[in-house]
Amino acid sequence: MPIVVRIDVELAKRKMSVGEFAERVGLTPANVAVLKNGRAKAVRFSTLEAMCRTLGCQPGDLLEWVDESSTPTG
Repeated sequence: MPIVVRIDVELAKRKMSVGEFAERVGLTPANVAVLKNGRAKAVRFSTLEAMCRTLGCQPGDLLEWVDESSTPTG
């Protein structure tokens, strides 16, 4: 999937647990895991806004587009 979710990086920078993050954002820890593992098909803007507010970051800090066509296959 060409969109990579970087929640784990932002949580590590802030030394925040998944449980604390989930509670502050209003998600279940299981749904945070779905986002972190790249299994989510969509994210609501209201959820993205809550994540950015909680982490004090921009959407681009949490989401990154990766060009799979330029990635070497092994």
